[in-house]
Amino acid sequence: MTEPTALSLSVEDGIAVLTFDLPGESVNKFSPAVIEEFTGYLALLERDQAVRAAVLISGKPGTFIAGADIDQFLAFRSADDAAQASAFGHTMMRRIETGRVPLVVAVEGACLGGGLEFALAAGYRLAVDTPKTVFSLPEIKLGLIPGAGGTQRLPRRIGVQAALDMILTGKNVRAKKAKQLGLIDEIVHPSLLREVAIRRARELAEGKIPRIRETRRRTTMSRALDDTAVGRAIVLRQARQLAMKKSGGNYPAIPAAIDAVRSAFAGSESAGYATEARLFGQLAMSSVCKELMFLFYATTALKKDAGVPEGTVVAKVDRIAVVGSGFMGAGIAAVSAQQGIPVRFKDTALERVAAGLASVRDVLREGLTRKHITRREYEDRVGLVSGTASYTGFGRILLVIEAVFEDLGVKHTVVRELEQVLPADAVLATNTSTIPIARIAEASARPERVIGMHFFSPVHKMPLLEVVVTPKTAPEVTATAVEFGRRIGKTVIVVNDAPGFYVNRILAPYIAEAGRLLDEGVRVEAIDRAMRAFGFPVGPFTLIDEVGLDIAGKSGAIMAEAFGDRIRSSEALARVVAAGRLGRKGGKGFYGYDEKGKRTGV
Repeated sequence: MTEPTALSLSVEDGIAVLTFDLPGESVNKFSPAVIEEFTGYLALLERDQAVRAAVLISGKPGTFIAGADIDQFLAFRSADDAAQASAFGHTMMRRIETGRVPLVVAVEGACLGGGLEFALAAGYRLAVDTPKTVFSLPEIKLGLIPGAGGTQRLPRRIGVQAALDMILTGKNVRAKKAKQLGLIDEIVHPSLLREVAIRRARELAEGKIPRIRETRRRTTMSRALDDTAVGRAIVLRQARQLAMKKSGGNYPAIPAAIDAVRSAFAGSESAGYATEARLFGQLAMSSVCKELMFLFYATTALKKDAGVPEGTVVAKVDRIAVVGSGFMGAGIAAVSAQQGIPVRFKDTALERVAAGLASVRDVLREGLTRKHITRREYEDRVGLVSGTASYTGFGRILLVIEAVFEDLGVKHTVVRELEQVLPADAVLATNTSTIPIARIAEASARPERVIGMHFFSPVHKMPLLEVVVTPKTAPEVTATAVEFGRRIGKTVIVVNDAPGFYVNRILAPYIAEAGRLLDEGVRVEAIDRAMRAFGFPVGPFTLIDEVGLDIAGKSGAIMAEAFGDRIRSSEALARVVAAGRLGRKGGKGFYGYDEKGKRTGV
């Protein structure tokens, strides 16, 4: 029996249409076998004189090409192995770029990594404007740089500034922005994608569209920066300074990416590609890359683990309620609305509800300001969140998340009130960061329906969600909480109801040791500076100020009670808490802050 192939070919009046649909996979990706198949088809098209142009289109809804199958990176035994793989990619892309048969790529869905590098080599790029259609070079997140020509073609296509922004961040670019940048040539309606792609391929073959052309709208300043050696030098230098400041020099892929982009303009074309291959090879063998690869695989595996036996029933949650309109409650409501989920927002007074709704709008407005969403999308999402000072509307809610003050008595009151109005099969989740879930569930007539959903602050930026289970928590309750967390884009871990849960349990020794150093006379800023140099995004005292000293103090007390001298409280930390310093939110903690929350000193 013949093995199913990734590519299928049809020819319509001299225009070949290649459909990429990798069997047995949810996304299209490049593996050695797929690349070999592509190479064979390219040779076939070159030989067939009846074929004048070609179109590549995906057979998978929501994905064009997701990039390389990174399993192949694990097979590299040396930097030379990786560099040779990069060089082979260069050869394939060069063949697409300069071959007799011009190629049009018709993009619907994610066009990532090697998929975007493939598109950059094509003669014409068109795409649909759907939420799943995004363009990115995410290799930097694996400690790598693009290895199939991305550092060479992208800056020539969209300019050095825009290219560095994409390469150094790995961020997604939506279709409209891609068109503005010159990354793609045209946006079409999804129903017309194939038809228009074939038409453009025919126009390429007839010479009506040149294969090399300027597609960007550029200002005089951007021309000066992108098209002159002096301008590019300024951009590259500033990019290095900013990136190194943010990374602390702990991320070798950043300077390598900048060097690779510089090589695109520093000498011959072949020298630029050779530089990219060499740097890709070096990075592929680095310890940073290997650790980030491990993190990628672990995160991927986590997405498949619901924390409960397979087949456990998951409640169909089509709306939620959030009790508590403070910073955390507003964040939970906002990220839910971002995913199109209606939210009933409750607090004890309408004034508090109004303040919470304003906070929700502030979070959602960030997407509008950054042009990630349209004005209509913003208004639709804002409209999904309704407020109340009573429990009206709770009778149909199957998931409620309480985010009230960290006081056991207050939480017990909320639990009792909720169980009077919620359906019997509703899930009651608590966002507590310090109180054991079993203690909160003591107030419940249905403790098997109570679970912890510990979000981190700020909710719309922090990806982790701890789902905390007690021995009494029903499996379907756990499964429902996990499914909802993933639905709103969180990285979900299921943990037992133990002191500190998971994150605070591993964070506590770090904070405790920082406190001991402070007790011994080491300066706050010296400790923070040392930990940033080691690789932490912020130091321990900056972190405490951000979380709030009141919350950190409660968490520390719980950990000290559980583990004794192993997590002994710091005397200096206790004095700061006793002095009424709350951190950034109160204007003073270990550091001082102005009325806008900007740090003013120690």
